[in-house]
Amino acid sequence: MTQSGSELRRTLGVGDAVVIGLGSMVGAGIFAALGPAARAAGSGLLLGLAVAAVVAYCNAMSSARLAALYPASGGTYVYGRERLGAFWGYLAGWSFIVGKTASCAAMALTVGAYVWPGQAHAVAVGAVVALTAVNYGGMHKSARLTRVIVSVVLAVLASVVVVCLGSDASDAGRLDVGVSGGAGGVLQAAGLLFFAFAGYARIATLGEEVRDPARTIPRAIPTALGVALVVYAAVAVAVLSVLGPEGLGRAPAPLADAVRTAGVPGLVPVVRVGAAVAALGSLLALILGVSRTTLAMARDGHLPGILADVHPRFQVPHRAELAVGAVVAALAATVDVRGAIGFSSFGVLAYYAVANASAWTLSPAPAARLVPVVGLVGCVTLAFALPALSVVVGAAVLGVGVAAYGVRGWRRTA
Repeated sequence: MTQSGSELRRTLGVGDAVVIGLGSMVGAGIFAALGPAARAAGSGLLLGLAVAAVVAYCNAMSSARLAALYPASGGTYVYGRERLGAFWGYLAGWSFIVGKTASCAAMALTVGAYVWPGQAHAVAVGAVVALTAVNYGGMHKSARLTRVIVSVVLAVLASVVVVCLGSDASDAGRLDVGVSGGAGGVLQAAGLLFFAFAGYARIATLGEEVRDPARTIPRAIPTALGVALVVYAAVAVAVLSVLGPEGLGRAPAPLADAVRTAGVPGLVPVVRVGAAVAALGSLLALILGVSRTTLAMARDGHLPGILADVHPRFQVPHRAELAVGAVVAALAATVDVRGAIGFSSFGVLAYYAVANASAWTLSPAPAARLVPVVGLVGCVTLAFALPALSVVVGAAVLGVGVAAYGVRGWRRTA
């Protein structure tokens, strides 16, 4: 394979990789997921956040170990294929593409809802087209834009925390008023909050574009995850202390409602802009990750070979990016954001389950296998703790992918 025909250029260092991971995680999820999590578990959403963080940490460590060994585009699609066999790699890739395509649509619709609620679908489609064009122009442009977005979002979230915790409306007693929904509520909250964490693997899916991947990826993934966890915990505590679990569960825009209740209504427009910018950052990084996995699966013949082409000038999988952009734009014009989030979580958890199973094969030592086992059990548990409709639809779509794999295999042997 030649550099201009099918391979990508290694241009990203540790800092760029961390920023891309943060751009995926510190996004619209924290602006939207707290409310549903509070409805599921009350103040137990803090426990749910901890559970989601543990599962995310295990996934991150498994992904980092695998990415250092297999620094190619595709992430767990490549790891599953190399460690478990072609079918498991395919299942991971299919889960990632369908789950993250739904995530792209959800993020695009979030942009529309904050920027122009009356024309949310039209704005969403416009956002997808614009960011696909940015990604088409090359990885350096995407990384620079992501750095700006992450800076803006972190500044907005820091303002929310300072305003809420410093207001007279803040009451630490609201953090400990019982857990509604029991253990099941906490697990469902964890599954919903996991949506806000599911971004660090973007670093792994970009493995073919990272300099010195054996050193860069294991450093970038846990760093990005750690920063995101600190930010999420601070925001969750601050908002809960002002709204309480019941108020948070009822809030259509939790962070905006929190700063209004804290007595600073002038900050509400800033929070709305921050949410829109965060969603744009997530969408930018999501399109990057989905297109790279599409590239890897096209290289192996699971998707049309035309999608495996790399642009000779911009060094990006331009046909895969255009195809992903077209599908996401179509979804953004038609689907509902809440359904997209639930379905996305199921697909992404299935993807990480394969990552942990792959990492389990790296070493027979019990200590080395502990993290993958915890991650695998956590992914399966959270996937089936999601709302029933998300589980049913997610399982059905994965079943379609399995059937397509079987038909393809039958045609090859016929």
